[in-house]
Amino acid sequence: MHSPSTISEATLLLKNTDDSKALAGGQSLVPLMKLRLVSPAHIVDLGKIPGLSYIREEKGHLLIGSMTTHNEVATSPLIGKRCVTLSEAASRIGDHQVRNRGTIGGTLCHADPAGDVPAAAVALDAELKVAGHRKGRVIKARDFFEDVLTTSLRRDEILTEVRVRVLPPKSGGAYLKLGRGASDLATVGVAAVITLDKAGACKDVRLGLAGVGSKPIRATRAEDALKGRAPTDDLVAEAGERASEMSNPSSDIRGSADYKREMVKVYVRRAIRQSLARV
Repeated sequence: MHSPSTISEATLLLKNTDDSKALAGGQSLVPLMKLRLVSPAHIVDLGKIPGLSYIREEKGHLLIGSMTTHNEVATSPLIGKRCVTLSEAASRIGDHQVRNRGTIGGTLCHADPAGDVPAAAVALDAELKVAGHRKGRVIKARDFFEDVLTTSLRRDEILTEVRVRVLPPKSGGAYLKLGRGASDLATVGVAAVITLDKAGACKDVRLGLAGVGSKPIRATRAEDALKGRAPTDDLVAEAGERASEMSNPSSDIRGSADYKREMVKVYVRRAIRQSLARV
């Protein structure tokens, strides 16, 4: 176990140690280790690095430190006011114990395709700031997730900050989730963000799907069904159909692939209507 006190020290450790893993809140890595699915030779604990837990608004963006807990995100008045989609996604993660220990950076880097926050990050066009041994970079959420439990982070990189644009006026959002229990992963999750123009047509629509692919899915074809048009019941239903067509679920203990596709239709419609009600 390594306990660096600075980001540069942590990235250097990750670079110079073979088979190493960064540890944030431990709510993803530790269960994997208990199940013997991963057995890293070195663990780099980020818990003693100061300055990685914060929530603030700056220049039209919400800035969230990677070590900010899910509970802090879920209960933040600022996030609840400026970005209810993210607030709701964080509130649906696990139980109180998990939310009080798990971090936004940890769940994003874990990259579970059934995770709640990754789908919200994709729908929100979030930018992820990472630090490396030599230099940092910013990765769009849509480019961050590559496959099941796989991201575009390099070996020596650490996620340090999540950036989300503050939504413009006449915007609403929602995150809805179908799960077998209160603390279960998403059988189907839908993150939605909608902005209307002065005439009531959809100026911007963004939809992220959880649990129905090998990574979070941005349902662009469903978005296109609504953009520039008034969101009638028929168009909302069409968006649900298109989102279902873009999904690629697998049959498992949570349900068959066909069942999940049907639930995509239902939850996309509900998320859109909930978002519209909040505009």
